[in-house]
Amino acid sequence: MTTAQIADVSETKARREIRMPSWLTSYLQAAPLAIILFCFLLLPILMITVVSFWDYDFAQMYPDFVTFNYGETLGSWVTWKTYLNTLKFAFMVWAITLFVGFWVAYFLAFHIRSSAMQMVLFLVCTVPFLTSNIIRMISWIPVLGRNGLVNTTLVNSGLISQPVEWLLYSDFAVVLAMVHLYTLFMVTPIFNTLMRIDKSLVEAARDAGASGWQTLTNVILPLAKPGMAIGTIFVVTLVMADFSTVQVMSGGQSASVALMMKNQMSLLQYPAAAANAVVLLALVLLMVAGILRIVDIRKEL
Repeated sequence: MTTAQIADVSETKARREIRMPSWLTSYLQAAPLAIILFCFLLLPILMITVVSFWDYDFAQMYPDFVTFNYGETLGSWVTWKTYLNTLKFAFMVWAITLFVGFWVAYFLAFHIRSSAMQMVLFLVCTVPFLTSNIIRMISWIPVLGRNGLVNTTLVNSGLISQPVEWLLYSDFAVVLAMVHLYTLFMVTPIFNTLMRIDKSLVEAARDAGASGWQTLTNVILPLAKPGMAIGTIFVVTLVMADFSTVQVMSGGQSASVALMMKNQMSLLQYPAAAANAVVLLALVLLMVAGILRIVDIRKEL
């Protein structure tokens, strides 16, 4: 064996010796994402949790370990009513967006034959989202106000004698604005799920004598559950964290947990706001866990 061959064999052995095990390679590949999630997700949540146990007064916070922040949060009937009001908004917005979002997605997926037209109509649905949420929310004020478009039309047509007061600055206005803001978050995952359904299954159901309603309830709806679950998670979490819509559209006459935390932070009550944030996070996680127990969304991922 020549000197060059011996050198090649030695180099090959050295490469084999420094080859990393497969499990280490997997960990190194996942490390960048794990670092990002830790720095921008887990670490802020940990900091909020730590601050929720601090003491405070009208001027500053004091590092300590006290539990009265949670006692005030969980022991106040006003706080419980605020949480119930937030859950009411979440349920109403979820029900309406699920109904509207499913039928919009169903129309796009099964009644529009051309793929190009499906994409065009879907993009049309996204056009309002090219503007700010605040602008789209405030745009309802001249429509629903006492002298707004709706009241003016109803009065001039003789259907009512005086303007309707509950259209604006009410729970109705809050729910309407949230439905407008978050319906697309329900349409998109449902549409994505419906587009993955094999059309031959629908044809087979029709050939077997199933009516349109039977095909919908026994074939399409069960297969659309992952998209409906993902849309539900999006809508519920967004509604639970929304404070600007509640503040503006209710005229300060309604409350939500996020709005309560915003008011606490404006009064420099950061530990109390952090305690409410932890409780709200736990509540949302429980709701998401319940959804994931009912529907397996891994089919959609």
